[in-house]
Amino acid sequence: MKILETERLVLRHLTADDAEFILELLNEPDYIKNIADRGVRTAEDARKYIENGPAASYIKNGFGAMAVTLKESGIPIGTCGLIKRDFWDDIDIGYAFLERYRRKGYAYEAASAVMDYGRDVLKIKRVVAFTTLDNEASRRVLEKIGLRFEKIMNVPSWEGASRFFVPADSE
Repeated sequence: MKILETERLVLRHLTADDAEFILELLNEPDYIKNIADRGVRTAEDARKYIENGPAASYIKNGFGAMAVTLKESGIPIGTCGLIKRDFWDDIDIGYAFLERYRRKGYAYEAASAVMDYGRDVLKIKRVVAFTTLDNEASRRVLEKIGLRFEKIMNVPSWEGASRFFVPADSE
């Protein structure tokens, strides 16, 4: 189900058909370093991850992590979406891209569209973000989409400290 379209990308719901893509993405070294090791090691693990994570969020919240695909080919290159975590009042934006598709502006393009969608369609008043302390690429994207670093904090169930970003226009 297509949700968003940009100049070069289509963002759509993840489905069981995306299992091989999710298996690859979640096992990239930078994904494990900067996000988490989700323990997804087989296509069946990836299907369960999609079902219990993004697909469950679409039903419960009306949004979640989406597949980011190239408009011309339909090839999935990453994920981007809004996340509602049980331990946090705010909704946060998250994204991850296969290494071979990074540094091409796709994260900014997708994240900008997701922020607009959250504000204009879903009427979400405040979107925040978290990154690892040394993830400079994500920091740059977050600042470019209108967030600013607020503080370093520990996020429940995540290892180590994280940078916390809030809307640039918030106090």
